Amino acid sequence: MEFTKVIRERYSCKKFDGRPVEAEKLQAILEAGRLAPTAKNLQEQKIYVVQSAEGLAKVDSLTPCRYQAGTVLIVAFDRENVFVYPGGKRDSGTEDAAIVATHMLLAAADAGVDSCWLNFFDPEAVAKEFGLPEGQEVLMLLDLGYAAEGAGPLPNHASRKDISETVKYI
Repeated sequence: MEFTKVIRERYSCKKFDGRPVEAEKLQAILEAGRLAPTAKNLQEQKIYVVQSAEGLAKVDSLTPCRYQAGTVLIVAFDRENVFVYPGGKRDSGTEDAAIVATHMLLAAADAGVDSCWLNFFDPEAVAKEFGLPEGQEVLMLLDLGYAAEGAGPLPNHASRKDISETVKYI
């Protein structure tokens, strides 16, 4: 699909039909995340694929927002392998994981797979429930799958502020 069409038509699906994403499509989505840029190319992202009934039940116990997606990606990063910016107040972990996640949700749209970025959960509870290694921080959950009948973008999906309200040349 042409890139501007992908970014224009992709929406946060909130009603999935439960089918898991096929292996070849999932691999392409994961590869898009692997190719995402990270600070100093540290590649500190860690992606955990959840597709089993047991794993999806765990996700359901941690957030009301799975929306019956057949695949969930836990997007985390290694806190011990981040670039610390000058001044020491910020590091690259959150932004790098966000770039990786964005690459994956756009790749999903390109592959005809619907998605929803989830952040309504306790990251520490997710890490504990899934036994993630010490030092890994969960950024988000990415629902992946196929829209159920009747699903679609919110009514205000295409509503955007004028670019003059969000961009300023200085």
